[in-house]
Amino acid sequence: MESKVCNIPSLLSFILILLRHCARAQANGDCPADGRTWVPFGQSCYHFVHGEEDVAKSYTIEKAKDMCQGFALLTVRNAEVNDFIVQYSPKVWKDNVNIWLGLYYDSDDDQFKWSDDSVVSFKNWVEGGSADWDIPVMDKCVALHSTTGKWENISCSEKRENGVVCEAAQKPVVIRKKNGSPLLSALVILSVIVILGVSAVIWFFHQRNSSGSSLLPSFEYHPPFRSPSADQTCLVEAEELAETS
Repeated sequence: MESKVCNIPSLLSFILILLRHCARAQANGDCPADGRTWVPFGQSCYHFVHGEEDVAKSYTIEKAKDMCQGFALLTVRNAEVNDFIVQYSPKVWKDNVNIWLGLYYDSDDDQFKWSDDSVVSFKNWVEGGSADWDIPVMDKCVALHSTTGKWENISCSEKRENGVVCEAAQKPVVIRKKNGSPLLSALVILSVIVILGVSAVIWFFHQRNSSGSSLLPSFEYHPPFRSPSADQTCLVEAEELAETS
């Protein structure tokens, strides 16, 4: 049965891919470390407020902002984030909840804007759109239905919703190129040791199978060269004279 020799270039390629993956993982952002559970998605981190168990939870828009402790309320800028909220909400809340969105109505521009004053590019309104003439302009807020992902125009002052999601931007992790990364250095050293060890073991068994059952090469003993003694010299000379006579 033919033995297979370790493919060193393939192993090196695998190790390089692993190292690049670790480098990308280190280069990704970091969520706030404030003792709360933050879920990373895209370029942001999201904290789903649980509230007290077995107690009906409802919060005003101002209370929801206070619970985020300086971070913004949920901002949904694309369909991917909207779908993420819908898919993750059942892991936090058992029933359908209405989640406060970080939107406010700008009467000067006659449109909704996010809390950072950016315009709303992605929209997912319920049937009928955002128009609700029964709500005063300065009292318009928006909630997202966790089961459908649809947005509803509601009153900021009269409504109390039971879903709060806080959002924070991921902090980029700075990797110092001058000193290098201790983790990457350790992985490189460990990878080299593994490659050498595996290669040595495979080479050893390959050599054993190629040369038979013997694990050690055979050696022939050759005594060291020694000068002949005086008696041996005389015998050699006598034999040579007998042959020539």
